[in-house]
Amino acid sequence: MRTHHTITLLAAAGAFALTACDPQVTDNGKPSASGAPAATPAASTPAPSAKTATLPNLVGKGLQTAQDEAQGAGFFVLTSHDALGRERLQALDRNWKVCSQTPGPGAGIDTKTAVDFGAVKLEESCPATDAPAPKPAGDVMPDFVSQGMKAVRSALPANASITVKDAVQSRMVLQESNWKVCTQDPKAGAALTGQPLSFTVAKTEESCP
Repeated sequence: MRTHHTITLLAAAGAFALTACDPQVTDNGKPSASGAPAATPAASTPAPSAKTATLPNLVGKGLQTAQDEAQGAGFFVLTSHDALGRERLQALDRNWKVCSQTPGPGAGIDTKTAVDFGAVKLEESCPATDAPAPKPAGDVMPDFVSQGMKAVRSALPANASITVKDAVQSRMVLQESNWKVCTQDPKAGAALTGQPLSFTVAKTEESCP
């Protein structure tokens, strides 16, 4: 019986020694207090540097061609506007040509920069500078004569009561971006107090009577 107890004690001591010699080790070489492996810290990713490229001179080209060439040079944030200030949409890019571009051509331009093209229809002449859209009306009626009717409507209060009639014939004015103001009531300089507003218009290429 004495021999049996001695063997049992020796076996238990050996198992304890093996357990004590196998600690969990952390990344810095020190044993973990809990015995579980320490988490590896995530590596930081450096912020990507800005990419630059050369923006070509696209003035005088068709709008669709200008957009394609800008994308070919690495610029993909592209916008366009009516260079005549009529707020027409460039629905068919192939029917428009570029009169101006912002920013202008040059090297070292950030490719995330938005490139804006001022454009007119193919049969129209480019203005010397882009015509600004009418400024929003305040308390006084602006002079809207010769302005595009769509842009005029945008400059007036959203709740304004507006009547638009053809000054040349008895045509329906369906697409106001193709019409210009011939007369207005009230006249320029009159106080705007919420009264109804009326305009006579003609097609952009027509002369007002």
